[in-house]
Amino acid sequence: MRALVTIIAICAAVFAVPSRADEAPATSPRAVVERGVAAHGGALWLDPGTLVLAGKAEFYDPATGEVHTRADDYRMWREFERGRTVAHGAEGKLRISAKSGERTIFEVGHDGETTWTQDGVMPKAEAEAYWANNFGFGIIRSALDEGFTVKRAPSRDIGGHPIDLIRLIDPQSQETLFGFDQVSGFIRYMAFDSPRGFHERLYDDFMRLPASDGQGGWVQAREVTLLYDGIKSNTVFWREVRVGEPIDPALFAWLGDVQGQGAH
Repeated sequence: MRALVTIIAICAAVFAVPSRADEAPATSPRAVVERGVAAHGGALWLDPGTLVLAGKAEFYDPATGEVHTRADDYRMWREFERGRTVAHGAEGKLRISAKSGERTIFEVGHDGETTWTQDGVMPKAEAEAYWANNFGFGIIRSALDEGFTVKRAPSRDIGGHPIDLIRLIDPQSQETLFGFDQVSGFIRYMAFDSPRGFHERLYDDFMRLPASDGQGGWVQAREVTLLYDGIKSNTVFWREVRVGEPIDPALFAWLGDVQGQGAH
């Protein structure tokens, strides 16, 4: 009988769930963000000025899961505006071009005021909805600024990588989730509610630019997958990265019929 009691006591010790007092204290949300900023390139990553990316992209059919369009030439030009306060609205300047051979699949730009596509200027209400579906990652650069709140969410696993999940709330009370790799500090996950549905992005295949080239050790995810309501929309594969180089302002501007004719 005494032996049986001993066995029961040992089993209870092995399978007991540790109390919160026994668990390692969670890293503060601010410390998680600070570590992530340092991992991505520090001061340059916070205020890069400009970013130019080039690669290819695949767009998926939600009904079949098959690739319905491939862009063998996919490019993004970005001019950042430091001090961003709105998570899911247009800021700074942007142009994205997707082509298959000589055919333009789509082109979209924002010159700081006007949003346009290959078909013309986009009405303001339509533009606001468009950017609300797409803008979100850059707000992490303002996470430690005044007026923003960072909170922890339960940690989880993304693609086999344990991540610290952070809730970032901007001054307008818009919330965005960011998942930081617990090992590298890199951002592997972002998500927010959008007019199109619950928008998620998965980041992978990270590369670091050499600090010796004047680009400060910038870290770039070369594979970015976008999902809406859990359904994969497209994946971008970046292969060229340039940081902080001057961009001609004309690149972001809508040039009317001249540009429209040249885009087709």
